[in-house]
Amino acid sequence: MKRIVSSKPRSSCLSRCSATRGSPPRRGKDALAAALLLAGLAAAPLAGWAQTKFNPVCPAETAFYNPGHGEDIVVPKGFKVEVFARDLNMPTDIAFVGSKDRFQVVVLESGTGLPSQCNDNTRVPGVPKFSANNPFTPDLLIFDQDGRRLAGPLAKPTAAGGGFQPDGPAIGLAFEHDFKGGTLFGTDSNQGVRGARGAANDSSRVLKISLPSGTVTPLITKLPTGDHPTEQIVVKDGWLYWSQGSTTNAGVTGHDNGGGDNQHEIACQDITLSDSVFDSGDGHRQSGYSAHNQFRPGARVRAFEGTQKGMCSGAILRAKISNPQNTVEPVAWGFRNPYGIRFSPPDHPLKGQLLISENGEDERGARPVNNSPDRLAVARQNPDGTPEWHGWPDRFGFLDSTQAVFNPVGGPADDNPAAVVGKPVLPILAFPPQPPVAPLALEPADVAAVGLDFAPKSFLGGVVKKHAVLLSREGDFGFSTKNGEPILGHDIELINFTRQDSPHELQMSRFAFNCPQGRQGHNPDGSPTCEVNSNQAFTDMLRGINRPTTLKFGPDGAAYLVDYGAVRDFGRSVPASRFALDADAPLVQIPGTGTIWKISRIDDRRGHNDDDD
Repeated sequence: MKRIVSSKPRSSCLSRCSATRGSPPRRGKDALAAALLLAGLAAAPLAGWAQTKFNPVCPAETAFYNPGHGEDIVVPKGFKVEVFARDLNMPTDIAFVGSKDRFQVVVLESGTGLPSQCNDNTRVPGVPKFSANNPFTPDLLIFDQDGRRLAGPLAKPTAAGGGFQPDGPAIGLAFEHDFKGGTLFGTDSNQGVRGARGAANDSSRVLKISLPSGTVTPLITKLPTGDHPTEQIVVKDGWLYWSQGSTTNAGVTGHDNGGGDNQHEIACQDITLSDSVFDSGDGHRQSGYSAHNQFRPGARVRAFEGTQKGMCSGAILRAKISNPQNTVEPVAWGFRNPYGIRFSPPDHPLKGQLLISENGEDERGARPVNNSPDRLAVARQNPDGTPEWHGWPDRFGFLDSTQAVFNPVGGPADDNPAAVVGKPVLPILAFPPQPPVAPLALEPADVAAVGLDFAPKSFLGGVVKKHAVLLSREGDFGFSTKNGEPILGHDIELINFTRQDSPHELQMSRFAFNCPQGRQGHNPDGSPTCEVNSNQAFTDMLRGINRPTTLKFGPDGAAYLVDYGAVRDFGRSVPASRFALDADAPLVQIPGTGTIWKISRIDDRRGHNDDDD
């Protein structure tokens, strides 16, 4: 999801591996199941079904919440949606272990993930920071295949430094051998300490998580942390792969980055800076890939400046499981905020390559950008082992930053609107470090393309074709005006690869989105339609989706959508989402509104009711 670090208003943006299903032996799965049983972990009852929930630090900030049975989510003919788990605290990822008929589901709750005085884990009334029931610290929950809670919260942070880092967010989760289990890996950061300027720098980590104890062991530390921390993680052939977000919005450290104190971008290769100056309006002037108020025109900036070799931002990184801290290296870079990350199946048109989603730039900071698209890309190394470069920060998708479509229009989070509104977004680099690689496809601006997964054979049918991908789209955070009519985001997109011999021919359409139950319909091909334009569930008082942060297919072949829950924002896109009090800006989390949705293919042999269209 789009993520940001600042005490000032600005925009945001908050795995599984397909290659090793044949190994290791079953003992990883069986050991987890047996351990949970031996621990005497009983199913916990669900919380009460309230229709209004609130932020406990800022109780004036409320949100409607009633997922019901997902009646207000329209899906294609031949599919059904249901609630798997509800009343969660900002879930961000999910992992499965077991077989089709008997498996367990590990859900990651992220803790503090967005900036606001309201999302403060030290200010929850009657709840200490390190209490097991603090909604603003990360943890794990474990469910069985029927959605019954078996364990949790696990891995809660402790005052002695155990568990996840207290200020979060924790974002990534993956078993080493997919459904067969093995080691559980995760990612976290201390990015949430936005009140302490610069305190989150280099706080991201890659972790080993032991179950059922919930013991957390750091494997890689001091990864870059700024606007976007270490995010999703997957495993393949003895390597850990993860998405490493950019530390800034658009390559420049402005006031939107902890007042200027948070760390600057770190290049994966040597670069030369342009003569462009980015003015924050208070006498502070800076170059890209530089500290705030550090202007160094024409400077040669070395790869991995100020950090360990191999660690850089806006990249896909990897490390060997056998020696993770000392083998970090970039796979590809030149991304703004890569998030979703999955290896394609060997028989897919992508031929086993790594597909990623990337969140585009926002209208904020010292280098604000308007109308920037999100992207889908393939990440890989060059034949000589160096990382490919995908054009960021001077190319947004297929176009250079200087194209007029990206000119800032002005917003509440721009450092110095007078210096930038209506003017081209100046380049940061004097020249490219290598020819850029174009994205595979573009997404709408501010749609927040996040988690994705490849559909298994059992999910195919109707509009879902062979080689299909489902992509969760979190939606905007109200810093810009709406991206269209209807507003896109807060939904699932279907991506059909239509040619076996080429990965470059795609059909992209909405697969699941909010729509009042009585206004739902279907096209002749079975794709969903709606008679009205609906947004996220809490603003329209629907039994539906708020902020989907990822999507994964389980052992049963169903798609599990992880919904972060309700967030109040500036409301420039949807006025109904605006926070109640200006002092609570910019992004107010509403704990207890997270949901795991399950979408299944209906067995045609049993028949189904498609409703009258």
